[in-house]
Amino acid sequence: MVRYLKQAPSKSFADTSHADVAQRVGQIIEEIRSEGDAAVRKYAELFDRQSLDSFRLSDDRIEEIMGTLDQQVIDDIVFVQEQVRTFAQAQRDSMQDVEIETLPGVFLGHRHIPVRAAGAYVPGGKYPLTASAHMTIITAKVAGVPRVVACTPPIRGEIPAATIAAMKLAGADEIYLLGGVQAVASMALGTESISRVDMIAGPGNAYVAEAKRQLFGEVGIDLFAGPTEILIIADDDADPFVIAVDLLSQAEHGPDSPAILVTTSTEVAREAIEHIERILPDMPTKDFAEPAWRNWGQVIVVDDLEEAYSVADQFAAEHVQVFTLDPSAALTKMHNYGALFLGEDTCVSYGDKVIGTNHVLPTLGAARYTGGLWVGKYLKTVTYQTIENAQSSAELGRVLGRAARVELFEGHARSGDVRAWRHGGEQFEWIDRALARTTSAGATR
Repeated sequence: MVRYLKQAPSKSFADTSHADVAQRVGQIIEEIRSEGDAAVRKYAELFDRQSLDSFRLSDDRIEEIMGTLDQQVIDDIVFVQEQVRTFAQAQRDSMQDVEIETLPGVFLGHRHIPVRAAGAYVPGGKYPLTASAHMTIITAKVAGVPRVVACTPPIRGEIPAATIAAMKLAGADEIYLLGGVQAVASMALGTESISRVDMIAGPGNAYVAEAKRQLFGEVGIDLFAGPTEILIIADDDADPFVIAVDLLSQAEHGPDSPAILVTTSTEVAREAIEHIERILPDMPTKDFAEPAWRNWGQVIVVDDLEEAYSVADQFAAEHVQVFTLDPSAALTKMHNYGALFLGEDTCVSYGDKVIGTNHVLPTLGAARYTGGLWVGKYLKTVTYQTIENAQSSAELGRVLGRAARVELFEGHARSGDVRAWRHGGEQFEWIDRALARTTSAGATR
């Protein structure tokens, strides 16, 4: 039986699309489509408060910017990026090209081909998400993408030095000081100064998310993103204080970020709520965390862990932490999640910043049908086929003729007939008629 100690409305993708945002984003996209760099400069001045002849940072300028950072900052970026790169490379190594022989001389295969150009959007705003540079750029480079374009906005008029350093060290080929819809549209459509890309990845605010939504199809995207989510599954032995801290760690992402506890213990639930109420008043990021918890936080008590896993699967949350005596059981019990964090020593914030798995993950229930960003997102798995045996081609031609005519596709059937005729000695009236007409026409000429 499910009992709510704290309940909130559910969120869906319909909640993320607003008519005024969609209209404004559409207007900006169409201006950039028709006016190119002129429109980009217009909106960069309006939204980013910057006026530059070129938004692209030169190598010398990048080195100068990186020189303003403490060496410890650089060292930490390098360490984290090595974790991301190591895991991404293991993922890439697991993806093998395939070729099999299904009939004598009939070979079918697939290859994994990287897109030719990818765009990485690294948001700025109130909290610069340096780690997003690792997740989007390194993953693309490990996948084999030859050209990676990275964009990030200035923050309150200042260049985000750590973000620029992360982009450079991750392997970005082009770095632009450019944010918002104008950055996404420039990469997707191309302008006089920015060549278009094939795919765009990275999080952003409602306007960035809407731009990706409207441009999808003209350009590939990683995911339709919503607010960050955390769900914690806990049993009687879980530490309520750790639960409270971890729930708030994700609530600070934004005022609409759901933070959910599903537990088998009423005592753990009540104590976690009490800890949250004590921690929030002094939390530096309470302007986001407090409304997120107040409006979107939930605490659910269930009878046993089987029910907990079931409830969690219904949420299909972006991040799921499992604080139980046997956290690894969730690997077989659960099906719908963006990423699992098993045990009290493993927190979502590790995934966000340092551990090496990708933090661009499905939200708003999308984990029911997709995983997050990984090297495979930058790869096109394409097939090929070849027939090197005439008799196999003839046999397939006979089957094709019959199968296609069941579906009334005469043209398809005739493609099969020709192979059966050429290699199998089959006779077809339509071929005799066609050849007779061809011969007659030749004689007339």
